[in-house]
Amino acid sequence: MKIERPDTPVELKVRALRHLTRREHSRAELARKLAPHAESPQALELLLAELAQRKQLSDERFAETRAHWLSRKYGAAKIRQDLKAHGVADAVIARVSTEGDLEKAKAILARKYRNAATTREEKAKRARFLQGRGFSYDVVARLLFGSDPEF
Repeated sequence: MKIERPDTPVELKVRALRHLTRREHSRAELARKLAPHAESPQALELLLAELAQRKQLSDERFAETRAHWLSRKYGAAKIRQDLKAHGVADAVIARVSTEGDLEKAKAILARKYRNAATTREEKAKRARFLQGRGFSYDVVARLLFGSDPEF
C-alpha cells in the first residue's frame, strides 16, 4: 500500500496551473480539486489568494465564460443555478448578463422543432421543454402563446 504524501507548495501550484490551463475554474471548484493534495487548508488558501492576486484565478472570468458556453442551450435560471453550484458568489452571478433570452429560446426551438406547433398539446410540450432548459414563464409565454405564430 502506497502512502500519499501531500504536495509541496510548488507542486500544488503546478497542479493548480495545470487545471487552469485546461479551462477556467471557480475558486471553490479549484479548492475542492486541490484540497486532497494540499499540506493544510492554510497552504491551499495562500495559493488561491496568490493566484487570484495575479489574476490567474477569477470567479468573474469563470462566470462569464461558463455563462456564454451554457447560453447556447440554456436560459438564465439554469445558468444561475449552474454558477451557484460551482461556488460563484451571488454578486458575480447577478453581474453576468442574461439578456436576449427570447432570442436564445427562439433559436433553441428552431433547432429542435422544424414545424410550428398547431395544437395546444404541442405548445404545452414545447413550453415544458423550454422551462426545463431554464427559461422564465414570461419568455415561454411570449414565444409560444404571444403574437409570434412561428412557434
